[in-house]
Amino acid sequence: MTEEIAVVPGDGIGREVTPVAVDVLDAVGDFEFVHAEAGDAVADERGTPLPEETREAVETADATLFGAAGESAADVILPLRSAVDSFVNVRPARTYPGVDAVQPETDLVFLRENTEGVYAGHEAEVADGVTTCTRVVTEDASRRLAQYACEYAPAGFTVAHKANVMRVTDGLFRETVEDVAAANGVDTEAALMDALAMHLVERPEQYDVVVCPNLAGDVLSDLAAGLVGGLGLLPSANVGPERGVFEPVHGTAPDIAGDGVANPAAAVLSAAMLLEFLGHDAAGARVRSAVEDVLEHGPTTPDLGGEATTREVGAAILEGV
Repeated sequence: MTEEIAVVPGDGIGREVTPVAVDVLDAVGDFEFVHAEAGDAVADERGTPLPEETREAVETADATLFGAAGESAADVILPLRSAVDSFVNVRPARTYPGVDAVQPETDLVFLRENTEGVYAGHEAEVADGVTTCTRVVTEDASRRLAQYACEYAPAGFTVAHKANVMRVTDGLFRETVEDVAAANGVDTEAALMDALAMHLVERPEQYDVVVCPNLAGDVLSDLAAGLVGGLGLLPSANVGPERGVFEPVHGTAPDIAGDGVANPAAAVLSAAMLLEFLGHDAAGARVRSAVEDVLEHGPTTPDLGGEATTREVGAAILEGV
C-alpha cells in the first residue's frame, strides 16, 4: 500500500532543502506526496500562516516532512505538532567523520516534551510594561514522555530539570519521569539543566539520552548543534501515536535563503527518521549512510567549509542511496 507523505516546505531555506529530502524519499520508497503551504509568505497572501487544508493534509497523511517557518513559526509548527498529537520531539546530535566538531565525541539524543511548558502559549500583559508567561507542566504529559523514553532508552537516561528553583512544575516533571522509569526498571540520573549545559560542552561523551521539559530541550539541543558542526546537521522528529512531523532543527536562515547553498543534510536526515518511523528501517539506514558518506568525502556546502550548492550535495546523496 502506497503511503502518503505531506510536504510543507515553508519559508526561507526550507524551500531549498525540502525538495532534496523529497527526492531522496522518492528514490528509496513508494510514496504519494501531498504538497501544502504554510509560513510567512502564505500569511502575506492569504491572511493566515497555516491554511486549514494544510493542517488537514498533515492530520491525514502517514507522515509529514516540514521545512522551516519564519516569523510565523509558532503559528505553524506548534499547530502541526498538535495535529499529529506529537508528545515528544526527538533530536539526535552527533558528530560525523569529516566534519570539524568542537567536541568530536558527541553522540546525544534529546527527548523533549512537546506539548506544554512555556510553549503552551499562556502569555498576557497584566499592566503597562508588565507581562506574564504561565508555565504548564502536567503529570499526564510527563508520564507520556517518560514511557516513550523508557522504550527508547531501556539502558537508562538523564532527566534534565530545574526543580531546585521551579519546585512545583519541574518537581512534578522530575518526580513523574523518575517514577515511570523505576516502574519500568530503567535507570535514571537527574541533572540541573543549567549545570548540564556546561557539562555537555565539557564532556558530552558522558551523556547518551537526555529527557527534557519543552524549553530546556529546545535550548540544550541547539547547544549540542554547536558541538557537532552546526544546525545544518540536526534532524528532528515530532512523534505522535500514529503520525509524525519530521523537520530539520535549523530555521529559515534568511542570511543565505535564496543563495542555493543551504546544507540539506538535516532535512535528509529528518527524512531518514521519517522512514524509520514508518517501519522502513533498511531504507532509513541507506539514507543515513549516504549522508554520512557525503559529509566525510564531499561535496559540502559553505557552512562546512565547502563550495557546493544545495543541489550538488543533494545529487551526491541521491547517488549514494
